[in-house]
Amino acid sequence: MTAPSTAPASSRGGRWIQQWDPEDETFWKQTGEKIARRNLAFSVLSEHIGFSIWTLWSVLVLFMGPEYGLTPADKFLLTSMVTLVGAVVRVPYTFAVAVFGGRNWTIISAGLLLVPSIAAFSVMKPGTSFDTFLWIGLLAGIGGGNFASSMTNINAFFPLRKKGWALGLNAGGGNIGVAAIQLVALAVIGAGGGPRVLLGIYIPLIVVAAVLAALFMDNIENVKNDTGAAKDAARDGHTWIMSVLYIGTFGSFIGYSFAFGQVLTNQFGRTPLQATYLTFVGPLLGSLIRPVGGWLADKYGGAKITLYNYVAMAAATAVLVAASMQKSLPLFVTAFVVLFSLTGIGNGSTFKMIPGIFQAKALAKGLAGEEAVKYGRRLSGASMGLIGAVGALGGVGINMAFRQSFLSYGSGTGAFVAFLAYYAVCFAITWAVYLRRTAPATPATAAAEAKPQLSYAEV
Repeated sequence: MTAPSTAPASSRGGRWIQQWDPEDETFWKQTGEKIARRNLAFSVLSEHIGFSIWTLWSVLVLFMGPEYGLTPADKFLLTSMVTLVGAVVRVPYTFAVAVFGGRNWTIISAGLLLVPSIAAFSVMKPGTSFDTFLWIGLLAGIGGGNFASSMTNINAFFPLRKKGWALGLNAGGGNIGVAAIQLVALAVIGAGGGPRVLLGIYIPLIVVAAVLAALFMDNIENVKNDTGAAKDAARDGHTWIMSVLYIGTFGSFIGYSFAFGQVLTNQFGRTPLQATYLTFVGPLLGSLIRPVGGWLADKYGGAKITLYNYVAMAAATAVLVAASMQKSLPLFVTAFVVLFSLTGIGNGSTFKMIPGIFQAKALAKGLAGEEAVKYGRRLSGASMGLIGAVGALGGVGINMAFRQSFLSYGSGTGAFVAFLAYYAVCFAITWAVYLRRTAPATPATAAAEAKPQLSYAEV
């Protein structure tokens, strides 16, 4: 399919749409919606595989038995570094869409996934040094960047009234890639296959995603990088406050996705097959339930849902501490799956808070109407990219905490105590900044009551 006649190709060549106005209802109904949905579908596919490759090593380490010569601390360090790269590359990936075009960058970013996949295929065998595994693992981190570029691209295709649905579907469909690769690994292990079989399945899927993006996606000419908005968002204190809260939700989700299987094998003596039977449930539920967090935030207020969600996360973590000390596998798995689900709800509610905060700041500056909407949209969009990148760093902290806990105590109990303390801090910040009734009327406290005008159901 090609761009419609109302959106002629640019002189730059290729599948460029020169005119794109999704806010025009006539254009949207006649041609825009069909094109936007098509781009969304193939963006989800590419992002989904990107998440799978990012979390690839959470599965590969389960295949790596004693013959590989790696300690539990080595494996947690490996997954920590993969998570770190995935968080860092989200920043340049956010700006890549405007530089290369959404379609073009989807092709490039999907093709880049072949590098860590083929590299892992070549070294995945006993006798390979830890340093080699570490360097190859770092390459897999680029899969974490696909989320940022995919969200930026899809955001440009849809009108304001449709962004929440589109971005929520894009994020959720991508994040399910975490559970998908664990399910595929379960099938591979169950069939007696090795890690190279798993990689052999994903390598052709990467090629398919890149080819489909080339055939069916489009670039939008007027997508531009607003570096001024990024600077303004970075200077705003609420960007960093919300980053701290997002570390507790998405950071926990991605960190636990990498660590869950390792905790089961190292602390509870589960085999890779037994661990994989359990590990996919948490990421799957955490991904599927994210829109629920956004819906609850719409109905009751993002700050309130975030506050109560941190109470629930702390309670689930306290149960994990007890289960870890008692070595009760059923209680441990149940509490972990509940905690995964709560991270998903928190992801939705925290991202619902962001537009309301910047909209309230616009009103406090004396702006009104469309001018206030544009101000809030500009800064909330820029801050979301930064918050998403910083939040992913929480996954690094999760894995490093587990590494130190196993080194010091031989179990994950110490790490869970640290997580419990962090959730308590997040609870206190949410209450003090956004919900405290005695606080003076400020943009921050007003944002606690404001209903977001942009509906981002985020990973």
